[in-house]
Amino acid sequence: MSEEKETKAKKKSTSIDPAVLEMMEKAEAEGISTAFSRADETKPCPIGHEGSCCKHCHMGPCRLTGKTTVGICGATKETVVARNLARMTAAGAAAHSDHGRGMAMTLLAAAEGEAPDYQVKDEKKLRVVAHYLDVPEQGRSKEEVAVDVAKVALAEFGRQEGELLYVRRAPAKRQEIWRKLGIVPRGIDREIVETLHRTHVGNDQDAEHILDHAMRNALADGWGGSMLSTDISDIIFGTPGPVAASANFGTLREDEVNVVIHGHEPTLSELIVAAADDPEIVEYAKSKGAKGINLTGICCTANEILMRQGVPLLGNFLSQELAVLTGAVDAMVVDIQCIFQGLVEVAENYHTKIITTSAKAKITGAMHIEFHEDRAMEIAKQILCTAIDNYPNRGKVYIPDVQDRLVAGFSHEYISYMLGGSLRESFRPLNDAIMMGRIRGAAGVVGCNNPRTTHDDPHLYVVKELIKNDVLVVTTGCNAIACAKQGLLTPEVMDHCGAGLREICQTIGIPPVLHMGSCVDNTRILTVISQSATEGGLGEDISDLPVAGFAPEWMSEKAISIGMYFVASGVTTWMGGTSPVAGSEEVVRIISEGWKQKVGAAYYFEPDTEKAVKEALEHIDAKRKALKLEEYSPKKYAQSKTYLPGDYFAPEKHGAYSLK
Repeated sequence: MSEEKETKAKKKSTSIDPAVLEMMEKAEAEGISTAFSRADETKPCPIGHEGSCCKHCHMGPCRLTGKTTVGICGATKETVVARNLARMTAAGAAAHSDHGRGMAMTLLAAAEGEAPDYQVKDEKKLRVVAHYLDVPEQGRSKEEVAVDVAKVALAEFGRQEGELLYVRRAPAKRQEIWRKLGIVPRGIDREIVETLHRTHVGNDQDAEHILDHAMRNALADGWGGSMLSTDISDIIFGTPGPVAASANFGTLREDEVNVVIHGHEPTLSELIVAAADDPEIVEYAKSKGAKGINLTGICCTANEILMRQGVPLLGNFLSQELAVLTGAVDAMVVDIQCIFQGLVEVAENYHTKIITTSAKAKITGAMHIEFHEDRAMEIAKQILCTAIDNYPNRGKVYIPDVQDRLVAGFSHEYISYMLGGSLRESFRPLNDAIMMGRIRGAAGVVGCNNPRTTHDDPHLYVVKELIKNDVLVVTTGCNAIACAKQGLLTPEVMDHCGAGLREICQTIGIPPVLHMGSCVDNTRILTVISQSATEGGLGEDISDLPVAGFAPEWMSEKAISIGMYFVASGVTTWMGGTSPVAGSEEVVRIISEGWKQKVGAAYYFEPDTEKAVKEALEHIDAKRKALKLEEYSPKKYAQSKTYLPGDYFAPEKHGAYSLK
C-alpha cells in the first residue's frame, strides 16, 4: 500500500463521522495537535491500563508485572485491581452526584428568591418528587414545597445512617437483594468517602469486600445524586418532551455569532439560550456585522439544551477541538467534566475565546467568567457580548457541510404518556409487546467517546444491530449524539428495524432509538426499567427483564460508576474497549460470575463489539426463556406492513405530540 493510501486508510479508521474526518485533515495540514493525534503519539501504560499499578502511597508506585506479584506493602494483584476499580467508581460517582448537589442548591436559591432568574417550571414533577422525599405538598405553594424538597435532597448527601430515600423507587425484590447484601447506600457523600478510606494503604485488603462497597458507592450515585439531579433539573427547566433539531458541524453559521456550549450543567446554558433571544443582544450582534446569534452544543450540556430548547448538536466528546478548527466559533463556553485542556492550545491558532464558568474548573490560559446563580442572566449576557465582540476578529472560516435531522427528548414521563395516554399513563403496552415477542427486549446504549477506538463506530454498530434484531434502544450522552449525527434519531431509521419493533414503534408513534438526555439522565433509564418490572408480566425484579446495557466507547470514571450501578440494579452490562481489571482474573470473575450470583447481573469489559452484541442478544433470549415467554422469532412479524419514510412518526399526521 502506498504511503498516501495508508494515511487515508488510517484517517478513515479513526472516525466514521465525515465532518470529523474533514476537520482532522485540516488539523494535520495546519500542524495542530488534537486528541486523535495525541492518542497516536501517546501509548497507554500496559500495566496501569489493566489496573495492575498501585500508586496509593509513596512507597510505590508498585507495578505488578512479571515476577512482581505483590506490592511493597504485600498487596496482591487482586487487591490492587479492585482498589483501582473502586476508586474510579468513587470519582465518577462524585462527579455526577456533585452535579446533583448543585441542582439542589439552585432549586433552594430559586425557591427562596435568591436566584430570581430561575423558577419552578414543572410543578407536577415537583409534587411527585416531594412524595418520593416525604415532603408534605397538599395545600402548600410550589415555592414552599420547593424549599423543603431542596433541603431534603441536600440532606441526602450528608445522611450518615439509614437508607437513601430514592432506594424505595426500585422494585421491592431489588431492595431486598441490596439489604441482604448490605449494600443499600446510606448517604451519597458517605459512600464516596468510605471508598477512599477503604482503598487507602493498609486498609481493606479483600478484593470481593472492596468491590461490594464499590457497588454501594455506585448505587448512591444512580439512585441518589444522579437521580436527584435529573429530577431537580426537570423541576427547574421543565420535563423534556420530543423536540426536532439537527446535528453535526453544519449547524455552525458563517454569518452569525457562533457560541458553542460544552460541558454538563444546564444552569448557565439554559440562561444563555434565553439571553440569545433578547432583542438588545440580537441588535448588538447585528451592530457587529452578524445576522444574529447561533447556539450549538457539545457533550451533555448539548443534550440538556437540545431536549428542552431544541438547540442543535454540534458533536460529541471528540469533536470539541475540531470545532475550534473551523474558525467559526466565536466563543466556546465550558463548565465541568469532559473538557480538554488542549482546547486553549488549539484556540491560540484562531480567534475563538475559551470561556470557563465554573468555580470548580479553570483552564490555564482560558478566559474565566465565573457563574453565580444570583446573577445568572447578567452573566449569560456578559458571555454573549464577549462572543459578539469577538465576531469581527474571525479569519478564514471552514465549516463542513454535514448535518442530519433528529428527534430527541424522550423523558420516562413522556414514554409513559406515549404508551398509555394522558388518562392512563402506563408501561403495560411495552410489557405486552415484549411478552408477545414483537419487541425482543430493550437495551440502554450510553457512554463516552474514546480516541483509542474508531470514533462513533462501536456506538453505531451496537445500536443498528440491536434495532435490526427487534431490541428497543434508549440512549443518552455521547452515544445519543453519535446516533443523531448518523440519522438514527429520525423516522427513516424505521427502515433498519426488525418488523416487530417497527410495527410497535409506528403504532405508538416513537422511534426505535429513544434519546433520553445527558449522561446524568441514565437514571431515567433506571426509572423506566423499574416501572416495567413493577408493571407485571415480566417478573418481579429488574434482573428478570430481557434487557442489557452497553457503553461501547467508555473512557471516564463516570462511565465506570454508571455501568456499576446498572449492574448492581440487575442489568447485565457490556463495556467496550480494553478492560481496567484485566490484571486480575479473580476480579474479572467477581464482577462477572460472582456478581451474577449476588445481584443477578454481570459486568463485562469486551473489546470485540460484535461478540458483545451477540452475547447480549443471547442474554435477552435467556431472560425471555426464564420468563416462559414465547420464543423470539424474527420471521413471525416479517409480513407486517412496511411504511415509506414520512408515513410514520409524522406529528402533523397523527397529532401524537407537538414539536417545540
